[in-house]
Order: sequence, then C-alpha cells, then structure tokens
Amino acid sequence: MSDELKKIGEKSWVESKKMWYIAGPAILCAVAQFSMEFVTAAFVGHLGDVELAAVSVVQNVIEGFAFGVMLGLGSALETLCGQAVGAGQERMLGIYMQRSWVIAFGTAFVLLPIYIFATQILKLLHQGDHISEVAGKYCVWVIPQLFAYALNFPLQKFFQSQSRVWVMTIMSIVVFGIHTLLTWLLVVKLGHGLVGAAIAGNISWAILVLAQLVYVVSGYFPDAWTGFSMAAFKALFGFLKLSLASAIMLCLELWYYTILILLVGVLKNPEIALDAVSICTNLHMWTLMVALGFNAAVSVRVSNELGAAQPKVAKFSVVVAVTTSLFFGLIFTSAILASGKQFPKLFTNKPLVVKETSKLQYLLAATIFLNSIQPVLHGVAIGAGWQSLIALISIVCYYVFGLPIGALLGFKFKVGVQGIWSGMFAGAFVQTLILVYILYRTNWQKEALQAEERIKKWGGPTERPETELT
Repeated sequence: MSDELKKIGEKSWVESKKMWYIAGPAILCAVAQFSMEFVTAAFVGHLGDVELAAVSVVQNVIEGFAFGVMLGLGSALETLCGQAVGAGQERMLGIYMQRSWVIAFGTAFVLLPIYIFATQILKLLHQGDHISEVAGKYCVWVIPQLFAYALNFPLQKFFQSQSRVWVMTIMSIVVFGIHTLLTWLLVVKLGHGLVGAAIAGNISWAILVLAQLVYVVSGYFPDAWTGFSMAAFKALFGFLKLSLASAIMLCLELWYYTILILLVGVLKNPEIALDAVSICTNLHMWTLMVALGFNAAVSVRVSNELGAAQPKVAKFSVVVAVTTSLFFGLIFTSAILASGKQFPKLFTNKPLVVKETSKLQYLLAATIFLNSIQPVLHGVAIGAGWQSLIALISIVCYYVFGLPIGALLGFKFKVGVQGIWSGMFAGAFVQTLILVYILYRTNWQKEALQAEERIKKWGGPTERPETELT
C-alpha cells in the first residue's frame, strides 16, 4: 500500500511541475493584462466622476463584450494546437493560428459598429446621457485595441499549446510597466485626458502584439511557423464552428456577471448597491486570475495528452489541476470569511458602502470557492473540444435557471442585491455539478480517438505512438 501511495505521490509531483510551468506564468500574464485596465481607470478617476464612470462602462460593457468574443475565438486554438502538439503535428500550428486570425479579424469588423454607435447602445441600456456621450467618444478612440485583440489571443494560444509561456508573460509585464508610464505621461503630465488614456492603451497593445509577432517569425518555432500560407483559408467552416462554440461558451460566462451589474443598477437607489457589488467583483476578479492560470494549464495538458494518445495521463492531469486550484480557493475563501467586516475598508471608508458590502461576505466567499473549480473544468472542456456541449449547459443553467431566480428574489421578493447574486450563484453551482458529473462519466480513451480524428481532419494523418492509448 505504501509503495502504491509513493508511486501516486511521484506521479503527482511530476504532473504538478508540468502544470505549474504553464499555470505560474499564465497567472502572471493574466494579472499583467488585467491590470492595464485597472491603471487606466485609476488615472482617469482623477479627471472626474463622469470620465471614470464612462471608462468603467466602456471597459465592463463594450470592451468586455469584445474582449470575451476575441478570447473565446482564440480558445479554439487551445483544442486544436494542443492536440496537434501532442500528436507531433507542430507543422499545423502556424496554419491554425493564421486561420484564427482570419476569423478574428472578420469578427472585429462585425463588432466595429458596437464601438462606433456605443453612445446609442449605452442609452438603450439606460445609462446616463452625459456618461453615454463621453463613453461613446472614448470607444471610438480605442478601436485599434479591438484589432489588437484579434491578433493577441491566437498568438497567446499558439504559445501556450507549446508551453512557451514565460516569454509571453515577460512581454506582458514589461508592457504593463510601459502602459503605466505612458498613461501617467499622457493623462497627468501632458493633460490629454481621456484621449491620452486611449492613446496610451493603443500604443501598449500595439507593442505587446508586435513583440509577440517578432518572437514568432524570428526562427524560435522552426517546425510550428513556416511563414504565411494560403492554406489558412482552407477548411474555414469547421474551424469557424469550433471558434464560435468557444466564443459562445466563454461569453456566456462573462456576460453572466455583467448582467449582475446591470440588474443591480435597476434597483431602487442603486448607488450604494453598485459600489458594494463593484468591490466584491474586483476582489473576485483578482482571485479568479489564479483559477484562470490553472484553466490554461489543464487545457494544454489535456489537449497535449489526448493528442499523444495518453488518455490516462490526461485524466490524471485533471485531478491534479482541480485539487491544486481547489486548495487556493479554500485559502481565498477562508481569507474573506476571516476578515469579517474589514475587507470592504480596503476600497472605501463610506460607512453605508462598508455595511452593504459586508452583507455580501458569505456570497462572495461561496462564489470565490466555486470559481476555484469551475474555470478548471472549463479548461478541461476546451482541451477535449467540448465547447458546444458546455455552451448549451451554460445557457440552461445560467439563463434559464439562475438568472430568473435572481431576478425573482431581487425584485419580486425584495431581497435586493443579495437575492440577485444568490440566484446567479445557484445557476453557476448547478453548472459545476453537471460538469463534475460529465467528467466522472467521461470515456478518456474515446476522447483520445476523437482527438486523433480531429487532427486527421484538419492536419493530415498522424503516426500513432507505440504506447497506443495507454
């Protein structure tokens, strides 16, 4: 028995090292890129309340929508590139990335009217006229960032699938420093206001994308990148189908919490409630960065091992990733519960806001705990190519079950923000239970065979490893 436990411990250690090699830099990269928006909002906040509100609305509604779509489209590469790497088909990675660029740039043009007509859209969402006008102008100035997203996310998935994440992370951290300096220079020192904030963001994203492109074409990927190819325009329909499924799956997640903000904004006297929810969602987002690192890691590990016809290793990587992420979730949850009514004071000194935020302590702790599991399960789904199934489950759990319950509790039974959040948490909880059941019932050997078929369909025949489906 002790020998068996020792063997499991050794396997866990080996798998943990592989996972942390991806998860560690992925967490740092996510924090660096997330913090760019935080820096923009921090400097803009000194310009005035209207400017801060306008930028916050753009970041959370308009840019958040586009960011989610582009990230989702890029996530299709996690399935295809990861499985191709596992099967030794690195030659297809550059083609896959170029196909993703074609689809992402097409989508960027489709999303362009949302930026151009942001003022009208925000007014339809019952935002204030002055805020909507300012936000609309800012949206037009940040259009270049929309096209930067179209290049950025396929590049990142290209790197992640090959476990080349440290260079990408270092680039993101350096660009974060540049962005902070540029925003201070243009907004504070030179006094260019919102225009300066937009220009700083545009330049920062351009530097990040160009640095990654130079890295790709400089000979560091001799097998995966062989130059631009017309093959990128072939088999686009199947690629588009998987990309859209990935985008829908991710956007359903992101929009769910955007809807929480919008519903709270409809409550009577919503100012205090919005402040409380904003504090909680900020804390939630920072802890979520860790889970997203494990999301990226388990996606790469599962897709690589399925592509290599190693279903047992893929299954074991899921266990290690979920267990590790759950451990960090328990730490964050305990910190919120132990802080009592003190954690809101990190953000505000207003007694009413502190009191309202403290009421959400247990819901915030439960949400943080749940989101230490859920993103990892989504990473497994991406690695295995289950995006369409997860999108369907999300629609039912979130929008058919959770959202109506939240609206009913919040408005019909007058429970307010706690009722809205409770209903939406219920939807996320049910989805997590379903995902755990799906994982429990998964035939991993069948998944490995499907990965092989997917590679043959889009990348040509593969040579099976000698350890066939071990």
